[in-house]
Amino acid sequence: QVQLVESGGGLVQAGDSLRLSCVVSGRTFSGYIMGWFRQAAGKEREFVATVGSGGLTAYADSVKGRFTISRDNARNTVNLQMNSLKPEDTAVYYCAASTTYFTNGFTDSDRYDYWGQGTQVTVSS
Repeated sequence: QVQLVESGGGLVQAGDSLRLSCVVSGRTFSGYIMGWFRQAAGKEREFVATVGSGGLTAYADSVKGRFTISRDNARNTVNLQMNSLKPEDTAVYYCAASTTYFTNGFTDSDRYDYWGQGTQVTVSS
């Protein structure tokens, strides 16, 4: 069983930065595709960023240039550095893992096998 635990959410002002982390249990983390998704109140869950087993990354257009996803295979951790935060970034952020090995990541939430419990990010104007 793979478990994901997110941390790092909070309340910040517009323009501030936050770093989300997700620690993943499992012996083969380095082979997992990892992703971050978010869900704002009253809206569908949406893709934010992904990093493939081979390290390639992809981002939603809304966060490109502001957010950076990275993985630390030695620590079974995936991070999301969020800079220049905007009020529209307010959401619950979820970490997700796919046990499929692929160089690229997945942008489709249906491709992921395991999910964390989510961490709230609130950006005030």
